[in-house]
Amino acid sequence: MDFSEWYSSILERAEIFDVRYPIKGCGVYLPYGFKIRKYTFEILRKLLDESNHEETLFPLLIPETLLKKESEHIKGFEEEVYWVTHGGSKELDVKLALRPTSETSIYYMMKLWVKVHTDLPIKIYQIVNTFRYETKHTRPLIRLREIMTFKEAHTAHATEEEAEEQVKEAINIYKKFFDSIGIPYLISKRPEWDKFPGAKYTIAFDTIFPDGRAIQIGTIHNLGQHFSKAFEIIFETPIGEHDFAYQTCYGISDRAIASIIAIHGDEKGLILPPTVAPYQIVIIPLIFKGKEEEVLNKAKEIYQMLKDKFRVYLDDRDLRPGKKFNEWELKGVPLRIEIGPKDIENKKITLFRRDTLEKFQVDENNIEEIEKTLNNIIENLKKRAWEKFENNIYIVENLDDVKKYLEEKKGIVLVPYDENIYNQKLEEIVEGTILGVTEYKGNKYISIAKTY
Repeated sequence: MDFSEWYSSILERAEIFDVRYPIKGCGVYLPYGFKIRKYTFEILRKLLDESNHEETLFPLLIPETLLKKESEHIKGFEEEVYWVTHGGSKELDVKLALRPTSETSIYYMMKLWVKVHTDLPIKIYQIVNTFRYETKHTRPLIRLREIMTFKEAHTAHATEEEAEEQVKEAINIYKKFFDSIGIPYLISKRPEWDKFPGAKYTIAFDTIFPDGRAIQIGTIHNLGQHFSKAFEIIFETPIGEHDFAYQTCYGISDRAIASIIAIHGDEKGLILPPTVAPYQIVIIPLIFKGKEEEVLNKAKEIYQMLKDKFRVYLDDRDLRPGKKFNEWELKGVPLRIEIGPKDIENKKITLFRRDTLEKFQVDENNIEEIEKTLNNIIENLKKRAWEKFENNIYIVENLDDVKKYLEEKKGIVLVPYDENIYNQKLEEIVEGTILGVTEYKGNKYISIAKTY
C-alpha cells in the first residue's frame, strides 16, 4: 500500500476524519480525531499563553471594502475567496468574504486600540476555521477548502527591532511545539515570489512525508509597516512624534495533525505521541473462566491508581483480547497494560509499547516506571522521526543533480547558496519547488523539493 492509500485508509479506520461530507475539500473531525486535535492545539495554546500572547476571537465575515483595503494582500487571495452575496433572498449592498485569513479584520480593530506607544506591544491569537477555494487536488487535513483549525497570531510593536525579536520568539515557539509532538522540520526563508502577500519576508517550517514530498507546516511573517500604513495603525512615540506600528503574524493549521499521523504511523496504524494521544494508556483485562471478578477488580484498581495522572481507558468490553489489541494498535495508543490471573499472582502488570511493539512486566504499583516509559516513547518517536528526516536531506553541489535526486530519491535537496542562481526562476530548471534559503548544519543552502 502506498502512502496516499495508507493515509486515506487510516483516517477512516482509526475514526479520525470523515471525508464523505458533500462539499469537496470539507470533512468532519470524528470524536477520536477531535481529541487528537484538542490535545495538539492545547500544547500550542500553552506555549503562546506563556509567552504573553492573549487569545481572542474575531468575526468570520469580512466586508469586501475591508478585504480590499490592502491591494497586495487581496491580490494574493482573490482567486480563493468565498463570497456571501445574499442575506436570505436580499442581495447585500457589500459582499462579505468568509475569512481566508484575518489580517484585514484584525488590523481594522488594532487601529482603534492603538493610540500611544504604551498601547504596544499587542500580541494576540485565535484558533478558528478559514475558507479558501482551493483549486488544486484537495487532501484531508492537508489541503482543504475549509481549514478546520487555523492558529493565527498577530502582533504590533513600536520599533522594527521589536518586530524582529518577535519573529525570533515565534520561531522558538514553533520549534518547541513541533518538538513536543515529535515532528522534524527544516526552517527556510521563502523566496520573494513565494512570501505571504504584503509581508516584508516569510519564514516557513517544512517537514517530509513518507512519500518523500515536503509539506509546509508553519509560517511566520514579518509584515514591517505595510499593513499598519494601509490601516493607519498610528501611535504617539515617547518624544511626541507619530509612527506606524511594526507588525508580525504567524500561523499553523490542521497540517500539524496530518504530520502526526503521517510521520509516526506504521503498517499497523497510528502511533501517537503520549502528548496528544486521546488515551495515553489502555487497560485490557485478560479474562479466564473462574477468575473473571478477580481480574476485573484488579483492572479497576489499576485504573483508579492511574486516572488522575494519565489519560487512561479501561476496556472491559465483552470482546476477545486479540480484537482489542488490534483496535488499540490501529488507534495508536502509546501504552497498553494487560492484566491476567498470573500477573495478579505475581503482583505484576504487563506493558506493551506501541512504538517498539515490546512487552515487559513491572510491579503493579510502579507508576514511576509507567511515567518513565511514556516519556521514553515520545523521545523515541522524536529521535526516529529526525533520523528518517535527515536521511531524506540531500546535499548536492550543482543544479544538474537536483532534478535527478528529486526524481529518484525525493526528500529535500540542498544546493550551496548562490545569489545569482537563487534569483533565477529555478523551478523551471530543477522541476521542483524552491522552499527558500536554509541554514543547515552551519552552512547556507537553497532548499528544493517536490511539495504538496
